[in-house]
Amino acid sequence: MGDAEELVAEVFGPGTAVEARVRLPGGASRETWSLDAVTPGGARRELVLRLDSPGAAPGAGAGLPREAALMRAARSTGVPVPEVVAEGTTGQGRAYILMDRIEGETIPRRILRRFPGLGPLLTDQCGRILAAVHRMPHDPLSPDGPGPGAGGPGGVRDPLEEWRELLDATGRPHPVFELALRRLAATRPAPGDVAVVHGDFRNGNLVVGPDGVRAVLDWELAHLGDPAEDLGWLCVKAWRFGSSLPVGGFGDYDRLLRAYEEAGGHPVGRAALRWWETFGVLKWGVICVMQSERHLGGGTRSVELAAIGRRVCENEWDLLGLLGLLDA
Repeated sequence: MGDAEELVAEVFGPGTAVEARVRLPGGASRETWSLDAVTPGGARRELVLRLDSPGAAPGAGAGLPREAALMRAARSTGVPVPEVVAEGTTGQGRAYILMDRIEGETIPRRILRRFPGLGPLLTDQCGRILAAVHRMPHDPLSPDGPGPGAGGPGGVRDPLEEWRELLDATGRPHPVFELALRRLAATRPAPGDVAVVHGDFRNGNLVVGPDGVRAVLDWELAHLGDPAEDLGWLCVKAWRFGSSLPVGGFGDYDRLLRAYEEAGGHPVGRAALRWWETFGVLKWGVICVMQSERHLGGGTRSVELAAIGRRVCENEWDLLGLLGLLDA
């Protein structure tokens, strides 16, 4: 991969060599590489490089400059994120972000297995980190910021409208999801203040060590919205990975809400948290439908996408439970 050599030489000076590189698992629209770079003077830098995949559609990399701006804004409010070393476009026309590598565990089941006594600390840290995320300036998500704007008027879309449209676009009936949309519309809590929402804050997008959360990753789904959305998403059953504990598989609701409020987050009641958790399960269910359609439609033949499609029924079952329809 010639891009890596060119980039590290440009950032750290001629003669800087890439001594080790490992392709990390990730999405189809991005490449992520772990790099060890050594300067002619012997200084070693442990890095992560994110790149547009070769052949990406024009404009597909517009989100990478926005991610870099979001990560810098996050650091300014105390969110632990990797430091962005450089970003731009390679000589081959691929957008990139080069950042420091944070050592730690990211695989959720390993986190739960390796750090069984860390749950209270992780829960407190997640509450405090989310309060810091929701204090971030809106500039990187404004229509004039880097990358595409956040969407509708004022940069905020009705989340139920957005996900109803995405479900309808699949062209397949899903009665449980339709029922959940109607129930959620009828029981919507009072909206919170508009804030930067990470959009995918969960176990699996955190770098964790014995000292707790070291970094928050994957900012590509960040948007402006109700901050309670992040709290609910963290509690979605899929992100518990077999644990009975509702917050990421390591904590409980009350501790999360208390830590969030004590760190300056606006109070979120249990009823509102349950609404956003239910919305999160619905959202993940629709995403599973969309992923399976990529396989079923022949666009991307993939066992992984087919397996994700089989998880649709899990989300339907979880929604029936959250809606109180399994006790009848």
